[in-house]
Amino acid sequence: MTKRTFRRAFKDSLPIMAGYLALGIGYGVLLQSKGYSFWWAILMSVTMFAGSGQYAGVDFMASGASLLTTAFMTLIINCRHFFYGVSLLDKYRGTGVFKPYLIFGLTDETYSITATVKLDDTIDAKKYYFFLTALNHSYWITGCVLGAVLGMFLPFSSEGIDFAMTALFIVIMVEQWLDSKEHLPALLGVGTTVLCLIIFGAEYFIVPALAFIAAELMIFRKKLDKTTEEAKADD
Repeated sequence: MTKRTFRRAFKDSLPIMAGYLALGIGYGVLLQSKGYSFWWAILMSVTMFAGSGQYAGVDFMASGASLLTTAFMTLIINCRHFFYGVSLLDKYRGTGVFKPYLIFGLTDETYSITATVKLDDTIDAKKYYFFLTALNHSYWITGCVLGAVLGMFLPFSSEGIDFAMTALFIVIMVEQWLDSKEHLPALLGVGTTVLCLIIFGAEYFIVPALAFIAAELMIFRKKLDKTTEEAKADD
């Protein structure tokens, strides 16, 4: 069962591998362009594993931002993970020694698969979540180190590299839109985010947008649960 579980996790992680290698290379090049060696790429990708947070971290370090500022901005950037964690309480229950690493390694892309994957009785769910997380982490580390090494020997322009993470988010959203019959969550997310961006501005819209989206999903929970059950019945 372990081998079958690993093969399933590897298969499901392949789209993320392609994205993480590309994004990681971009991050490594960006880090190198700011004067940091590939050792920083290894250290940050192993201990942080936060794509958008790491991209922002490069600017924080290069600008000499204070520890308090860095901590606050990191919290703002990654506060969406609070909502990820709540929605995965049932799936991660009973994962034992894997749980601390699963919490640490929960990224947007890992969450997108974990939250929607359908596993049969031939797959060990606990090990699947661990393998998926570890594989994605390894792809990210590999990409970051490769980018930092390439940046040492090949001339790159880092202009526009920081948009790579946004591009991956868009791709994931499009894939989930195409795979899902229920588009209400996506429409609520986009509409609420745009509205909060207009009202609160680019620096402060993330937290209120997440709060409003969470409230909206709770309001429409019964409708969404019903749609999910109908989809399962059709399958």
